[in-house]
Amino acid sequence: VAKVRAAGVKVIMMTGDHPSTAAAIAKSVGIFALDAQPTSLTLTSTPTSRLSAGLVTGDDLEKMTPDLVEDILLRTDDIVFARMKPEQKLQVVETCQRLGAVVTATGDGINDAAAIRRADVGIAMGQTGAAYSVKCADIVLMDDNFASIVSGIEEGRLMFENLKKILLYTLSSNVPELAAFLLSMGAQVPLPLGILTVLCIDLGTDLLPAVSLAFEEAETDLMAAKPRNPATDRLLNERLIFLSFGQLGLIQAASGFFTYFVIMAENGFWPSRLLGLRQAWESKAINDLRDSYGQEWTYDDRKTLEYTCQAGFLFSVVVVQWVNVIQCRTRRLSMISRPMNNMVLNFSILFETVIAFLVIYVPGNQEGLQLAPLWPLWWLPGLAFSLVLLCYEELRKAIARKHEGSWVDKETRF
Repeated sequence: VAKVRAAGVKVIMMTGDHPSTAAAIAKSVGIFALDAQPTSLTLTSTPTSRLSAGLVTGDDLEKMTPDLVEDILLRTDDIVFARMKPEQKLQVVETCQRLGAVVTATGDGINDAAAIRRADVGIAMGQTGAAYSVKCADIVLMDDNFASIVSGIEEGRLMFENLKKILLYTLSSNVPELAAFLLSMGAQVPLPLGILTVLCIDLGTDLLPAVSLAFEEAETDLMAAKPRNPATDRLLNERLIFLSFGQLGLIQAASGFFTYFVIMAENGFWPSRLLGLRQAWESKAINDLRDSYGQEWTYDDRKTLEYTCQAGFLFSVVVVQWVNVIQCRTRRLSMISRPMNNMVLNFSILFETVIAFLVIYVPGNQEGLQLAPLWPLWWLPGLAFSLVLLCYEELRKAIARKHEGSWVDKETRF
């Protein structure tokens, strides 16, 4: 009970027992303090200020207006309802929902079924619960232990945090993929990244690292944080989109384009020559296309160079994603403070590297995946930009830690 209270969860006890029995049980389980003297709340003795402990009977609840019940729930820290009928338990659940709360109701009897069914999350007891209550519930506790609910809240918060990290990682690699097609259409340059190469990134190199983030441990004490507001703090919010598309994704796009233009330039095509060249580049009838130095290129030679550039673009994105997945492990802490103890993530980095080498260097991929082998020198641009992303993220997180509440902290804390 103390753990969920620290997490911002309000515990309300509703029972059909006598008020004295209900108060004694509440003290024994920690809802009321042992030395607490709960105030009996009736139609004529409602709280006008903050109340630490309150007790309401079902008979008194029948006489109260909905507004009065809302006042009691808002002003009383610890509250117990005794001598409650099934419809009154349902009334309390609906009142909490009207106040904007996400309500979880649990119980083992048939009298709890209506409240369990109406709650946002209904939880029944698997061992001693009535069959109809189990049927109405969303979750069934197989050990009938309240501590399992607490563990479920903690695990749910961890899953929510990790899903955000997965989204940040996967969305950031969409930026270079999208930018490659936009540049090709807008500037009419040879295609920097082919459709098959995009599939290699999305379904090959990015898949396992994204899944590995689901195995991350909590960055901080999740049960010390207040519940999120479901209306504003969504899984995909504007801060996460800004960080993935507007920051990390742009660094990856810069890495891919830099590698693309370096390979083109080293083979004779300076960026100025590439502008507006796509129509002639794609023409099979032109076998004497001149580069920036006057050298003539056949269609087959141009395609081999194009596939080499696409392989370089792919490898640059993969290299930057190495650092990106490590940085996505934490929202505020430095990567140095987190040991590399996620073995699934460690394996996934090795796995995506092997996949990248296989799709680039295995013979026959020029025809199948439209990728050609790279000179090792062309690995370096991606490695340089991975250092850029590393320094950028470490600096961003350091500013957010040192200046809590600053623009950097508020606008990039996803």
